[in-house]
Amino acid sequence: MTTTRIDLEVNGTPVSVTIGVHQPLLDVLRDVLELTGTKECCTVGECGACTVIMDGRPVNSCLILAAEAQGSSVTTVEGLGRKDLSRVQEAFLEQGAVQCGFCIPGLVVSATCLLEATPQPSAEQVREGLSGHLCRCGGYNRIMAAVLAAGER
Repeated sequence: MTTTRIDLEVNGTPVSVTIGVHQPLLDVLRDVLELTGTKECCTVGECGACTVIMDGRPVNSCLILAAEAQGSSVTTVEGLGRKDLSRVQEAFLEQGAVQCGFCIPGLVVSATCLLEATPQPSAEQVREGLSGHLCRCGGYNRIMAAVLAAGER
């Protein structure tokens, strides 16, 4: 396997890792850096469970080669509430939006990006902002309520 070394920032910490040139960012986060909050599910970018923030934008880490992250800043769900829960995480708990929890990390990451760009989004903007996510438990109403509540804070 051909490898390369990349330098990036993950959750505010500089990281230098040797990776396979065809290795997805998702695998590096989970298997090399042991940040397992980012979930592996469909591996084709349709479910949103692996969403992370890369250079200020939400991306499906299963679709990004780790080598493409060279020099980037990546934030996983672990990086959002480093000392205390973030306002989005608190709202998800308060609104009962966390069911099985599998899709929640990706949803929290995307909701965080949405609220940074649009601090008080409409319901339609929330739907659009979370449109790349699937919740197998069907907790969409509570998820919507949580994001709207976080926007009101």
